[in-house]
Amino acid sequence: MGVNKVEAFFSTTLILWLCSLSFHILFNHRTHLLYVLAGSFFYQTANSLIRFFFSKPTDPLFVNTAVSLLHSAVTSTSVIFILSKQWLSNGSSGMFDHSQLVEGTWPWAFEALSFSCGYFAYDQWDMLRFRLYNGWIPSILVHHLVLLICFTLALYRNVTINYLILTLICELHSIFLHVRKVRRMAGVRDAKSSIVKLEWFLNWVTFLVARFASHILITVKLIRDAHKFEKGVELPMALFGMAGMNLLNIGLGIDLLKAFKREKKSQQANHRQHHE
Repeated sequence: MGVNKVEAFFSTTLILWLCSLSFHILFNHRTHLLYVLAGSFFYQTANSLIRFFFSKPTDPLFVNTAVSLLHSAVTSTSVIFILSKQWLSNGSSGMFDHSQLVEGTWPWAFEALSFSCGYFAYDQWDMLRFRLYNGWIPSILVHHLVLLICFTLALYRNVTINYLILTLICELHSIFLHVRKVRRMAGVRDAKSSIVKLEWFLNWVTFLVARFASHILITVKLIRDAHKFEKGVELPMALFGMAGMNLLNIGLGIDLLKAFKREKKSQQANHRQHHE
C-alpha cells in the first residue's frame, strides 16, 4: 500500500509538471522551453539504446546509473564550457555580481539548465517505472521533485539561471559517484587497484571542491546579497534549495566515508584470508 501511495503521489506531481510545461509551450508560445522536452527525450533515448545493445535482459539499476553517468558528464562539460566562455569573453569582472547571477543569462546557460531539467523529469519517471527507490519518503524522488520545481520556475520567470548553473558544478563529482557504482556492478572491487585508488582520490577531491565547497560559497553569496533581492519567491526558494543541498551533501559525505571504510575493511579481510 505504501509503495502505491508513493508512486501515486510522485507520478501525479510529474504529470502536473508536464501539463504545466506543455501549457507554457503551447499557449504562452514559450518555444525555448522545448529544450526541456529535448533533454527528457535525449536521456530516454540513451536509456533505450543501452538496453538495445545488451543481448540479455539488463538490470534497470545498471541502465539508470549509466544514463545518470552520461548526464553528469554532459552537464559538467556544459557548465565548464559556459563559465570558460564567459570568462574568456568578458573576464571575471562582474561575472559573479548579484545582478548578473539573478537577472542575467550567460550564453547557453538557459539551454543547459533546460536540458538538465529534462533529465530530472526522465530520471523521476525511470525510477518510478522500475521502483528504483526505497522507503515511504524516498530522498531521491524528493530531491528530483524539488529540483524540477526550482529549475522550472526559474526557466518560466527567466531569473537566477546563472545561479542554478553554478549549482550544477556538483555534477563533476557525480561523475565519480556513478563510475564507482558502475564499477562495483561490474564486479571490480579490489581496493588496492590503481584504478580504484585513483577513482577514490578523484571522488574525494571533486566532492570537496565541486560539491561541498561550491554549494557553501553559493549559500554565503545568497545570504550576503539577501538585501539586494526584490520581494518575491526567489530568495526564499534559493535559500531553501541551498539548505537542502547542503544537508544532502553532509549526508553524502558521511555515506562516502562509510563506503570508503567498508572497502578498506573488506580488502584487509580478503588479504588476511589469502595469507592464512
